[in-house]
Amino acid sequence: MRKRISALSVVLLLGASLAWGDKNSPPSHGVKGTVVHVANIYVQADESSDKVSSVTPGRELIVAEHSGKWLRVFANTDVETVNEQDVPVFGNETNAQPISGWVLDKGVVTADTPNGGQILYGEAVSLENVASQSHPPPDAAQSARRLYRMVVTLFPQSPRAAEAMWRAADIRWQLQKADSLALPSAHEKENYLREQMDESEMKKIQKLYPRTKWADLAAYDMIDNKVCGDWQGTEKCPEKEAEIYGKYAEEHPDSPKAPQALFEAAWREASAGDMFQADNDQKKADEARGRAKALAGQVESKYSDSDYAARAAGLVYKMEQQIPIYGSERE
Repeated sequence: MRKRISALSVVLLLGASLAWGDKNSPPSHGVKGTVVHVANIYVQADESSDKVSSVTPGRELIVAEHSGKWLRVFANTDVETVNEQDVPVFGNETNAQPISGWVLDKGVVTADTPNGGQILYGEAVSLENVASQSHPPPDAAQSARRLYRMVVTLFPQSPRAAEAMWRAADIRWQLQKADSLALPSAHEKENYLREQMDESEMKKIQKLYPRTKWADLAAYDMIDNKVCGDWQGTEKCPEKEAEIYGKYAEEHPDSPKAPQALFEAAWREASAGDMFQADNDQKKADEARGRAKALAGQVESKYSDSDYAARAAGLVYKMEQQIPIYGSERE
């Protein structure tokens, strides 16, 4: 019996490939959805039958048939919802065809699910929080990303859609950034010598939601691709970066990141002052510190309620006390 069931499993898997055809062309009668928990896929509508695979939160599936408490689905189990966007940043991934089988009608969210957008968004937030803890499950961040993406896919009119798109893009950005920082090229001074994060999703947010908080946050993330890796003791890097952060604050004054951008610019000018001082160029050291104090003053006057206003005050105090900002704080 087990051999016969296994053979049937192979037939179903082959049938899935044929039925699906082009990966972007699901059955015309199917309903797109996802799951909020790990759901087993069975060969038959019977929990005692062989398990074909499992589908994890946020993975796209197409519901082709409903029978009692069971759903026949085509499920994407081995690749991301949008594969070209989600392959490992510096590697390749095999394209696998979706799998056909039966899942229990439990935890499946489709566009017809009442309050479905809110449900998916909430589950994504929970998984993102789990991913931020120490020793998280290996797929927590990607599952959160997929759920955020499904909010946009299934509920594009949801008031959560714009933020969900941003959160999905930011998770991917941070994962790419971690990969990039692990490479030897991360220590290159020039930004173009380092692995760059893919900006396509960030630019899409800016296009779809211009002049919004989410477009502002996308622009801030993309600064990562412009800054130096290792300054290598040259004043050029902190001064260049100070200009980049200062320009961001000027162009995005209402951004949640504006206070931080101004502080980052001030800190870099103060650091450049220390570097010029070490090179015995007092004139340029004084000029850089003057720019740092002016930027810090902007933080305190424009964003007085932010933590960065207090940090800016501390930065100015240390400069006035001739306490090094960059390098060793020991005299």
